[in-house]
Amino acid sequence: MENENIYYATGKRKSSVSKTWLKPGSGNITVNNRSLNDYFVLGSARELLSSPLVLTENIDKFDIKITVLGGGIVGQAGAVRHGITKALVLANPELRGVLKKAGFLTRDARVKERKKYGQKGARANYQFSKR
Repeated sequence: MENENIYYATGKRKSSVSKTWLKPGSGNITVNNRSLNDYFVLGSARELLSSPLVLTENIDKFDIKITVLGGGIVGQAGAVRHGITKALVLANPELRGVLKKAGFLTRDARVKERKKYGQKGARANYQFSKR
């Protein structure tokens, strides 16, 4: 069967969702049918998403196809990192300990707090006047 060496995982961060497919290859990374450097212009975002590959020394062993929706650049990069990490663990379960220790397997659950009624924002209140 053709799909036996393809590993799929989803990653999430803030309001971004990433679908990640890993298959053995030469290290090509495609994000939304564009090259990695075209899609993620910020170098820090590229570093963030490639960190699990660098940590496990798999940077040139897998071709990665990614579809990412929602959120901003950094949120999307975090979602992609989460997806890549989960797919790497599926590909090689021995990497789980290293990736978990680095904190890449944990879903970062921090999201924007909702605005409350009667207030300016989530925590900011209107100015109080005593007289």
